[in-house]
Amino acid sequence: MASLSSLFDPQLLQRYDVPGPRYTSYPTAPQFTPGFGEAELRAVAAASNGDPIPRPISLYLHIPFCTSPCFYCGCNRIITRDKGRGEAYLTRLYREIAMVSTLFDRDRDVQQVHFGGGTPNFLDPAQIAEVVDVLRRHFHFAPEAKMDCSIELDPRFITPEEVGRLAAAGFNRSSLGVQDFDPVVQEAVNRVQGVEQTLGIIEACRTHGFRSVNVDLIYGLPKQTLEGFSRTLDITLDARPDRLAIYGYAHLPNLFRPQQRIHAEDLPSPEAKLDLLRLAIDKLGQAGYEYIGMDHFALPGDELAKAQREGGLHRNFMGYTTHAESDLVGLGVSAISHIGASFSQNPRDIGSWEQAIDAGRLPVWRGMRMDEDDVIRADVIQALMCHGELDFDALGRRHVIDFRDYFGEALKRLAPLQDDGLVELDRRGLHATSRGRLLLRIIAMCFDRYLAPAADTAQPRYSRTV
Repeated sequence: MASLSSLFDPQLLQRYDVPGPRYTSYPTAPQFTPGFGEAELRAVAAASNGDPIPRPISLYLHIPFCTSPCFYCGCNRIITRDKGRGEAYLTRLYREIAMVSTLFDRDRDVQQVHFGGGTPNFLDPAQIAEVVDVLRRHFHFAPEAKMDCSIELDPRFITPEEVGRLAAAGFNRSSLGVQDFDPVVQEAVNRVQGVEQTLGIIEACRTHGFRSVNVDLIYGLPKQTLEGFSRTLDITLDARPDRLAIYGYAHLPNLFRPQQRIHAEDLPSPEAKLDLLRLAIDKLGQAGYEYIGMDHFALPGDELAKAQREGGLHRNFMGYTTHAESDLVGLGVSAISHIGASFSQNPRDIGSWEQAIDAGRLPVWRGMRMDEDDVIRADVIQALMCHGELDFDALGRRHVIDFRDYFGEALKRLAPLQDDGLVELDRRGLHATSRGRLLLRIIAMCFDRYLAPAADTAQPRYSRTV
């Protein structure tokens, strides 16, 4: 971490601050097409059961409801205070679980369950426990010691006692949204959240045996200042979460309507935004956190940090994970699955998802089968995003290619990055330097055959890289 701080180059970061994919998948979601539907999903699921060693399964469940809009949010969510909508949603979700579970052999262990949103704790603990029970009836769960059961929590709408009920249902990891404790910033983004309230939920997670607690912060929000964000970081670090995700705010009001409520003149300048990032990196380094990649930091003893040191880190639609060998099965509106060499996504609008479930169909909106080139490039980009390095010979053997010949154009695109000290290349491979670790997306983009030429990278569908 110290090396990241010492090599923090604001001018360089500003120059490379262009729109680009976050690489939670490769190919990325804009490449999915309606040509991949229910029949294709059934086929790839059946094929995935044929592996000599059954691959484990990770389950992602999307709970789309929130009681009020956070203006910065780009997630797929539905704003409502009607709790009855949650009950109706679960009725259909259980039907989807029943249909999807029949696609997979029962000898395949579920090793990871993650509830995302929206706000999963829009549902009450009894409803959430019921969802877990339904999953257990339809899938084979791994032994408790091997299970990761995680949930995203809004601390404003849960009590310490309810955290205990989640633990009793099997949850052992949590991620808490904070963003910023500064009251002025909270008012500007329509998310007023008390410090004691939040710290109480962190403490409750620990009291009830959660193995890991993550806290989400955002830099670049309207009316954010160094002084205010410094206080937020100090409060958060005093609570000592196991992991921290510190995201750069992506202002895309044409894509996300709630962001139209944010006034552009209230946003920090590009220079001020970089100062906020540098402040976060300095403070987390001093507090002993390790930089995992992208926006993520973890204490040295956390499983993410261990997985990175041991070469077992993986990145998917749930972010960084230790479950590299799993097939990901997404359930609920907008959820994405990654099964074998394929991706599939449920409808983003709840009406289309409901219609498919009511008709007894798997709710597949779009997806894709990866070709051989996709698989090779996905392996390369996964290695870069998780470990910041490539072993040319190992990749060549794995895919039966001459790496330098196959990726000749990509290596040419890397030349300016090498000149700027972001990467180092030699006969054996490539690795990101300390300053390059802050720009892994830029390095990975050199290997992405779907991106427009460099001069045309200002695509509004992607957030900026810093």
